[in-house]
Amino acid sequence: MTSSQVIRVMIVDDHPQVRRGLAVFLELWDDFLLVGEADNGEKAVTLVETLQPHIILMDLVMPVMDGVTATRIIRQKFPNIQIVVLTSTVELDIIQQALDAGAKTYMLKNVTIDTMAKTIRSAAN
Repeated sequence: MTSSQVIRVMIVDDHPQVRRGLAVFLELWDDFLLVGEADNGEKAVTLVETLQPHIILMDLVMPVMDGVTATRIIRQKFPNIQIVVLTSTVELDIIQQALDAGAKTYMLKNVTIDTMAKTIRSAAN
């Protein structure tokens, strides 16, 4: 991915306010394009083929299918799609499970917008 390319981002989180906040954040940067949202891992797995994101911001704790399971399935089917775990949990075991499932990195939901932007760009490259 070259630096001039737009990074296609998908948000997966069961809280509508979190998805809205992330959507507003993504609009601040010219190099990010929000291509879709899902409120659970199962919907994310279904949508990812159609939406073709470069990066998925993945919550871990969701109904229907959790983020670790969704990460594992998506990374097996689409190894070029990078997953950044975005979580409010500081439980290192579940974060490690997500990394083992193929997530590129993780960040806590309370990071600064600059840190979030750098993390997304880093994961995309």
